[in-house]
Amino acid sequence: MDNNSEELQIIKTVGENGEEVELKLLDIVTVDDNDYALLLPVDEEANEDSEVVLMRLKKEGDEYLFETIDDDDEFNEVAKILSEDDEYFEEDDCCHTGCRDCCANEDN
Repeated sequence: MDNNSEELQIIKTVGENGEEVELKLLDIVTVDDNDYALLLPVDEEANEDSEVVLMRLKKEGDEYLFETIDDDDEFNEVAKILSEDDEYFEEDDCCHTGCRDCCANEDN
């Protein structure tokens, strides 16, 4: 998968209630030799209140599969690393992934 592609990539997946959800691929990051996708629901405009979806990428053959991160420790580790990266968040911003680090400090 080409991380530098400027073309908008839309991912279709199944939501928590079985409905089809379309997500925009914002970026792919690598943490501890694993690839993770940062996604945003297509029906949301990118703003402070947008909730970014974080999924693990697994390559099978020539295709990538998007997997939910069920392990809280893995999810929190990736969210913490992303929240510390100035490319994604300004200092004191919440990463909006629901992590226990920066999101736990958000009162609103």
